[in-house]
Amino acid sequence: MIYMVDIDGTICDSINGDYNNAIPKLERIAKVNFLFDSGHEIHYWTARGARTGLNWNDLTSTQLKNWGCKYTSFNMKKPSYDVWIDDNAINSEDFFA
Repeated sequence: MIYMVDIDGTICDSINGDYNNAIPKLERIAKVNFLFDSGHEIHYWTARGARTGLNWNDLTSTQLKNWGCKYTSFNMKKPSYDVWIDDNAINSEDFFA
């Protein structure tokens, strides 16, 4: 399977775009890593910088490495939105429950 995984609010907590001080949710990262180790593709996709135009690539890459995240790819070009409607979407709170 191919999993698209958000970063902020999903595998870490960051407040008001303060990505430098994001706190990883290690139990969630472990579950995603298990999926990766089981042969699934994991693609982290974040909207960091989508509204501000700031480049968060280096910080995000370093955080994923430091947090022990296993993944196929990560992409910074997720659009900024308030509601995502998709037949395959799962709310992170439901997925990690």
